[in-house]
Amino acid sequence: MAAAKRFFRKYLFSSFLILISFLIINAALLLAVLLFSWNSSTDPDIPVAQIADRIHTNQQGTVSADAKASELLKENAAWGMVLNDEGTVVWEEAMPSNLPRQYSVTEVAQFSRWYLDDYPVLVQETASGLLVIGCPPNSIVKYNFVTDTAYVRSVLVGLLIVVVCNVVLLLLLFWYNTRKVEKAVTPILNGIETISHGKAVALAEKGELAAINAEVNRAGSYILRKDQARTEWIAGISHDIRTPLSIMLGYAGEIEDDEALPVETRTQATLIRKKGEKLRQLITDLNLTSKLEYAMQPLHLETIYPVELARQVITEYLNNGVDQNYSFELQADEKAHAMLFQGDSALLTRLMDNLIGNAMNHNPNGCHILVSVTKQENACCLRVIDDGVGMSQAQIDTLNNGIFPKQFDTQDSEGAHGLGLRLSSQIVQAHHGEILFEPQSPSGLAVSVIIPVSENNLLIDYQIVGW
Repeated sequence: MAAAKRFFRKYLFSSFLILISFLIINAALLLAVLLFSWNSSTDPDIPVAQIADRIHTNQQGTVSADAKASELLKENAAWGMVLNDEGTVVWEEAMPSNLPRQYSVTEVAQFSRWYLDDYPVLVQETASGLLVIGCPPNSIVKYNFVTDTAYVRSVLVGLLIVVVCNVVLLLLLFWYNTRKVEKAVTPILNGIETISHGKAVALAEKGELAAINAEVNRAGSYILRKDQARTEWIAGISHDIRTPLSIMLGYAGEIEDDEALPVETRTQATLIRKKGEKLRQLITDLNLTSKLEYAMQPLHLETIYPVELARQVITEYLNNGVDQNYSFELQADEKAHAMLFQGDSALLTRLMDNLIGNAMNHNPNGCHILVSVTKQENACCLRVIDDGVGMSQAQIDTLNNGIFPKQFDTQDSEGAHGLGLRLSSQIVQAHHGEILFEPQSPSGLAVSVIIPVSENNLLIDYQIVGW
């Protein structure tokens, strides 16, 4: 459920970013259109002030302009005239013949604001009179707006309010649609999560996503049936094999211990017994790893003293007559002796047995095995270290990535069924810990198991007992 909420929060946030991006892009496009229109405008850029500066009146009162003024008008396809105070044209340049040469005050006011016939005009006051520049028809559009400041202010504020309201409305629509999608999709996501934990799921097959809900229900039912069939098959095979296997091991043991039989026969019986014990171990591992994988193996929690646990596992190996090529050592500091935590004693014993057995199986010529127990910040670290042949870095990386191949190429590849390390990893995960494989120098392998420990799980009074 938390993952679904995070997903939809990100979805809503991304929708908000999309809205902001939409507004920014539209503003940029509007600015680009305005700039393009400005650059492509054919509005004549007539230097009215320059022309006005080139118009003069001599002592006799004659108004004239130099050649540059005429050139500027010609370049812009414009014409010009100067009116005196009585409205009479006292100077002209390229002025159309159909225009009058005398204007009243009213006519001057009108064409200064709008047009002179069809000619848009520009005016400039000079010492010689009023300069009028006529532009080609339809080259300039003249508009004149007159309004009060309160109206302009109201329009600007209103436009701002409209923009803000539109943004808020879009956000509300995004939020509404997000909630609607969340309401429809969350059950599906929760159903998938439920299936991933090996539990049954029953989604309501109605609404817009009824078909998808039905598919999730069918997928969950199919997976559960498949897992149940697999579990029942493994359990059935394990049960059916145990009885004849026990008989085989019993007879092999009797033949092995019968001194009246030839040595070759007893040796073959020993080989049969050892292979049978490996087969029984394989069946046990297969059954247990299947239960752990599908959370069918409940943890029987009890107080675990890790140092004592490691001591018991090593003692068991020594009492079973381990080959003299293997030597064992237990190391634990004071903090480790004072440490305890809640765990499944049987599974943790199996874990340590697997790790030690793995070190022995991959070093048939013997090695020294060191088991250390140390306390880290909030965790117990159990390490099994050997000085044997070790593994390549590629193999170690594979194991640290949670991939457990059927077997590695080692001196004892025979009989290595590959479930031991996988089972060890599952036991560690069941205790919310982690397992790490590291090479040793000059040779060997170290396997570290780190299990979380509460700060309160320390003994106040303890006695250190040497190994």
